[in-house]
Amino acid sequence: MAPQTIFVNARFLDTEGAAGPSLVNEERDCMVVSGSNISHLGRASDGVVHLARESGANTIDLRGRVVAPGFIDSHVHLLMFGASAQKLDLSSCTSLAEIRETISKFCAQNEDLPRILCKGWLQSMTDGLALASMLDDLDPRPIFVDAMDLHSVWCNTAALDLLPLAKMQEACGEFVTSDANGKPTGLIAEKAVTAFVWPMLASLSTMEENHACLDEAIDQYVAAGYTGVIDMAMDSNSWTALETYRDSKGIPFHVAAHWFIPYEEDRKALLDHVDEAIEMHRRWHPSRFPEFCVIGVKLMCDGTVDGCTAALSYPYGNDPDFVKPIWPADAMELVVKRASDAGLQIAIHAIGDAAVTQAIEAIAKADAPQGRHRIEHLELASVEDAKRLGRLGITASIQPVHSDPAILKGYANLIDPSTFDAAFPYREMAKGNACVAIGTDAPTARHLPFPNLYNACTRRSALDPSLKTQTNPKSALSLGQALSGATAGAAYSRFAEKWTGSLKTGLQADFIVIDEVHAPDQLQQTRICETWARGKLVYAAKQ
Repeated sequence: MAPQTIFVNARFLDTEGAAGPSLVNEERDCMVVSGSNISHLGRASDGVVHLARESGANTIDLRGRVVAPGFIDSHVHLLMFGASAQKLDLSSCTSLAEIRETISKFCAQNEDLPRILCKGWLQSMTDGLALASMLDDLDPRPIFVDAMDLHSVWCNTAALDLLPLAKMQEACGEFVTSDANGKPTGLIAEKAVTAFVWPMLASLSTMEENHACLDEAIDQYVAAGYTGVIDMAMDSNSWTALETYRDSKGIPFHVAAHWFIPYEEDRKALLDHVDEAIEMHRRWHPSRFPEFCVIGVKLMCDGTVDGCTAALSYPYGNDPDFVKPIWPADAMELVVKRASDAGLQIAIHAIGDAAVTQAIEAIAKADAPQGRHRIEHLELASVEDAKRLGRLGITASIQPVHSDPAILKGYANLIDPSTFDAAFPYREMAKGNACVAIGTDAPTARHLPFPNLYNACTRRSALDPSLKTQTNPKSALSLGQALSGATAGAAYSRFAEKWTGSLKTGLQADFIVIDEVHAPDQLQQTRICETWARGKLVYAAKQ
């Protein structure tokens, strides 16, 4: 008989609406876990609980604390998140002078590092400029500065010298900023980052270093209350790191991955990428490995607003040219159809309204309404497109942390005011009956779930609570909707709702213990006391 644990004097959070506005189910105060699954939910006086006690079950008194489903981050880059912990964080800087001072001090304090890796830069901090010459005098070592959204990298000359610049200009010259003579000036973006910068830096990391990064990522995720993740933009290097880590140490939560498909003009090369994903899906199919599987593909339809690479239905500022989606519509439709027909879930990054519309059309033409295909971010989706998602069975994969007013000051100046006023239309997606799955996109943003939910419900800044501005408050989610999106909705989005994502008898015992159910404006005060995955305690906060 599987070992049993009885949890008493507990309150249970209901993320599916049955408990009403309070969200706490007053009909329950006890849960029995048998092995890795929930075997009973009810009262401590129930007969089943009495029998469990007589059988020698361990009893844990939760002293009135709240039990909630474990969080599932529906959009994360796990290895990159772990690696980001080793990078210099520039997110608190507000100017070029502050960035230079911060990097200079770091270089002086870390003379043994072969490269200087930074994160958290917003182009608005440097008035849209990113020149190698602005970094060259700080240190002779290569300096790579990641944009906060990870869609561009600012390099000094030593960093540029490590890159195959001629090859990059030939393959994707529009994403290698160059002067009038064709010499790269320091900014690398979009495909030039994913196809060249990331692989180059990855080649310099040993598997031991990758495992150390995963140690960091996993420790932080269980401490934050996560019992599952959906890893986006997976590649062979990251998968090998995860697979070998799992074999040697084990991963205390479930992982589902979307394989990255870069756009290629060469159709054969493009379809070769798809076939690789289909093969990985076959080898790591969710029916055989539900807790460690390749479930789909990831396409990048556009870039970001901050980098002026998100595809809008109008030009940026005074620029007469439109920013087009990265993928031509016919190529996207071909790949989406091929992958969908092979049983893979489709995930498409789309931020600008033009990109969102193209992504919706591509998924609709694949004619697989039960495929639970998804669109990531949806920041500037029109209200009409937001409402279409539910009708077409498309999951709205959103990251409320990206709506934080503290990081949108430059963003708001780049787009039409009416577009910004309607940005992040989450409530319209929910009203249209779309599955809402909430993630963080870490490391582009903090991985912490409760600040993310605070953004979703209040549309205020979790990063700078002193700010009084709100981002399109009329499109805020209710607390119940947000909690559901971060648990049951995320599970449903990856076909896992039959075994995780909710507190139900028979489901896996993936849950957290928190101090209290706080009102939306107090969510950041919530404390994670314990995280349980597969019926085992994987994190306990220090008393």
